[in-house]
Amino acid sequence: MDWELRQKEDLDKIEAWLRTYMMNRKPYGNLNDAMRYSLMAGGKRVRPLLLLETCRMCGGDVEVALPFACAVEMIHTYSLIHDDLPCMDDDDLRRGKPTNHKVYGEATAVLAGDALLTGAFEVMLEEYGSLPKDRVLRAAACLGKAAGSRGMVGGQVLDMAGEGRTLTVGEVTELYALKTGALITAATEMGCILAGGGEDARQAVVRYAEKIGLAFQVQDDILDVMGDEATIGKSVGSDARSEKNTYVTIRGLDACRELVQKLTDEAVAALADFQNAGFHRWLAEKLAGRQC
Repeated sequence: MDWELRQKEDLDKIEAWLRTYMMNRKPYGNLNDAMRYSLMAGGKRVRPLLLLETCRMCGGDVEVALPFACAVEMIHTYSLIHDDLPCMDDDDLRRGKPTNHKVYGEATAVLAGDALLTGAFEVMLEEYGSLPKDRVLRAAACLGKAAGSRGMVGGQVLDMAGEGRTLTVGEVTELYALKTGALITAATEMGCILAGGGEDARQAVVRYAEKIGLAFQVQDDILDVMGDEATIGKSVGSDARSEKNTYVTIRGLDACRELVQKLTDEAVAALADFQNAGFHRWLAEKLAGRQC
């Protein structure tokens, strides 16, 4: 199977859906422009890819799951807009372009993020098609938990609280599990839920996602030290400037490289009982070796 082609097909569906969503929005000032600027700026689309492919792996309909995949990407984009604000990480560059607030101002950037966050739940609850309503509600609840104070937002708070002081490996791991891992795990779990997968399947995909979520963030730590700004599309060295604790500052580069591969191997092993987990194995290895 040509997994690169499968990925491209999925990405084309995601981009087309998001483009249509933005075209159908009623314009209020420059709000839509700001939303579109960040939402359509590209990126790896890892989270929606995982949702679609997990749904497929668990026997579900990818087309029906598409609005949910895009809802996850909308929440991820909102988090990036807010994360880049001066009151947070104060970044000037995202995906190779000036950050949202640098183009549209801080107030509009905040509102664009707010609109994407709330719009994600609007999308899921209005465009669920033929899906059983209990699956829709479970998927929406899963995403709500992962995006809020028990997930991504909680992780962001821990991230800010940890600046300027030394954290333990356990504290950094918890931070990463919430700030980055929660949304990756939710996307994967939602794919299983929407497909009607059983409890064993749900637990297996969650284990997979937790491993690649941590590997993804550790690789980000490596790239923040070793990456090329033109390649990764954002500022390099921002963690050090903000005095943030990362796996690299605690364990060093060599140990982090080994950890990324170990976590990737564990992620692949978690799906051993699935006969059609080829895409997930391929994606895990690809993310482990990424340079952007």
